[in-house]
Amino acid sequence: MEVSYMGSRYAGFQKQENANTIQDEIERALRVYFRKWFTLTGSSRTDAGVHALQNYFHFDELEVEAARLSDSVYHLNAILPADIVIKRVFRVADQAHCRFDALSRRYRYTIYRRKNPFLTDRGYFFPYKLDWSLMQEAAAIFLQNVDFQSFCKRNAQVDHYRCTLIDSFWEVEGDTLSYVVEGNRFLRGMVRGLTGTMLRVGTGKWPLSSIQTIVDARDCTRVDFSVPAHGLTLERVRFADGAHAQMLDGADFE
Repeated sequence: MEVSYMGSRYAGFQKQENANTIQDEIERALRVYFRKWFTLTGSSRTDAGVHALQNYFHFDELEVEAARLSDSVYHLNAILPADIVIKRVFRVADQAHCRFDALSRRYRYTIYRRKNPFLTDRGYFFPYKLDWSLMQEAAAIFLQNVDFQSFCKRNAQVDHYRCTLIDSFWEVEGDTLSYVVEGNRFLRGMVRGLTGTMLRVGTGKWPLSSIQTIVDARDCTRVDFSVPAHGLTLERVRFADGAHAQMLDGADFE
């Protein structure tokens, strides 16, 4: 199940106790439409307030009738709130896993320099002078590292802090500045930590040399995690080339 959502009103992607999440809403819609209980498995756990252009869930098709599944996208979207959309539902191989089969996740953090009502809920208004060329150099330093313990918030409950980054760079378009990063995995709060720390460099508060020092310190108290969640969007989850051809049985329920 491919999904897209604005995360502003939700406590994240994955189901939690005493908080409403993207998974809660989609499982509720499935329950209303199919009159059965579902347990979904997600591909990338976005944090509270974070958006996604593309994310995935998988579930056991044996739980539903194929005839009803073919009409499910239209009906589920009618049940779901306006800020969550199911793009498509498609069949995959029995052994497929949307989290473990994913090769990379690509995020974008958007910053805008002039007041813009169309970016209020999906970008960070930051009207301060920035040396974006220094920030570009800082972004390149992250590509040379694999241990991102410093950029992981506490209580993350992970086995290790190794992440392989494929892309890490800044894009400038008019008054908008975006940090784009793609990697095989990300730690809790990592992209916001990378962004906030580079903004410190861009404003001249920290020297460029501090980037590698912070990475080597393996200490999250030295990182700036303060940039707001609403500026962050998961743009895509990438699977192996030809993965659809390998994973699909040929049925696409749109």
